[in-house]
Amino acid sequence: MNKLVVVGSVALDSVEAPGGQHHDILGGSASFFATAASYFTQPHLVAVVGSDFPRQHIDFLRERGIDLTGLEQVQGQTFRWKGRYSNDLAHRTTLDTQLNVFAGFQPKLPESYRDAELLFLGNIEPSLQLEVLAQVRRPRLVAMDTMNFWIEGRPEQLHTVLAKIDLLVINDEEARQLAREHNLPRAARAILALGPKTVIVKRGDSGALLFHDGSVFVAPAYPLEEVVDPTGAGDSFAGGFMGYLAREGSLGPQSIRRAMIYGSVMASFSVEAFSLDRLRNLTPHAIEERYRAFCDLTHFGQVSF
Repeated sequence: MNKLVVVGSVALDSVEAPGGQHHDILGGSASFFATAASYFTQPHLVAVVGSDFPRQHIDFLRERGIDLTGLEQVQGQTFRWKGRYSNDLAHRTTLDTQLNVFAGFQPKLPESYRDAELLFLGNIEPSLQLEVLAQVRRPRLVAMDTMNFWIEGRPEQLHTVLAKIDLLVINDEEARQLAREHNLPRAARAILALGPKTVIVKRGDSGALLFHDGSVFVAPAYPLEEVVDPTGAGDSFAGGFMGYLAREGSLGPQSIRRAMIYGSVMASFSVEAFSLDRLRNLTPHAIEERYRAFCDLTHFGQVSF
């Protein structure tokens, strides 16, 4: 089993959606990622929270087996985000963002984290992603996430990071923005030319595309009858993906493709409840059952005409 480290945000979210309103619930990219990954391996988390961060959330993350040696708690208020979803959950509006202690976040990897084989750089400023890269020794796989704010505001720094990593996880809108290409296969090819060996393009309820080793693989989205809160779905996908690779140890093409499906499995669970509530008490049986359901979605035999 490979050691997996994630660097990102742990936050308190307030979410308005057709299913209700919830305030100061556990959120943040690293929270979703690490919780999803914890069903496959022991993630090691690097983030910062304020003195107001509820103890119950720390207890939950620790109960999931997540190593919190890299979680700093400093004086001040925790990063907060507030958003509202449209009635069809297809659009999200950010109502308020308070960086608070996250504004001064300087990731420091504990010594025990620096020999990690797998590293995931969550959606933080590219200069901080570079600082984290300088603290790890010889990782087998470095993956990262980014967003439109950095694509437009820090293009040179972002390109420097992309030249140093192995895998980029990005949504379809951001892929088009980064590559300045509307067609996704062409956009992926342009991004691969910047340095990553693999690009995963998330497409929400249309699934995800994997561009790897000269081939394309499509992971479908699970056809859910009810979606409650899409917040954190992409981070849960990344956590399931990287967690599976950490457990398996192999980074071959077949392992990468299976990891895509396990990532999709964890994302499909995460949207079924607010915050991380659906990811709190999953069972291995439930995960494997949904994995088999994903396999059935795309299984077909030879058709004769």
